[in-house]
Amino acid sequence: MTLCLGIVLFDGVEELDFAGPWEVLRYAEISCGADLRVRTVAETVDPVTCSKGLRVLPDHDFGDAPPFDIILVPGGKGTRRERNNATMLEFLQRQAPAAKWVTSVCTGVLVLLAAGLVEGERVTTHWDAFDELEAQGGAFEAVRDARYVRDGKLVTAAGVSAGIDMSLWLLGELFSPELAREVQKGIEYFPEPPYAAERAGT
Repeated sequence: MTLCLGIVLFDGVEELDFAGPWEVLRYAEISCGADLRVRTVAETVDPVTCSKGLRVLPDHDFGDAPPFDIILVPGGKGTRRERNNATMLEFLQRQAPAAKWVTSVCTGVLVLLAAGLVEGERVTTHWDAFDELEAQGGAFEAVRDARYVRDGKLVTAAGVSAGIDMSLWLLGELFSPELAREVQKGIEYFPEPPYAAERAGT
């Protein structure tokens, strides 16, 4: 059975938050033959203007979107607006119950929280957003210093590039670790940054 994955877009979305997972998952679909269909979805099919100015055309709007087996909510400055967007929250609340996995990258977890989808769960986010996340209140546990956190069918990733790690892990769960390793090799994801950076809080 083909698994359908929906990446949610909105104005102010952080580019790599969704483009990283898109690359991982579409590579698995196109180059490795994974039985997976990856699509983007937004409130309308009008162009979405991302955080750094990239413009993207969604595949679906909330009205014509199919039921998604996996939902991915990226982060970015736009999440501060979207967590108060009733149309966005209603879409996620409608899709989430039947989804096999509900996921976020970076501050996308703020939107999941506003939709009531992280109650009682362990979650993570960008290192600079933990205070903001915890200030929202709610019965959840914020996990620091983790690239991604899985709790039941909820998977949340830390900032930006961590969405790639989460997506590779998800491929291993959906299909096999061997497929995930094949994709990792195919996209040459073996990070060796040229300049070492101190981690937040160290």
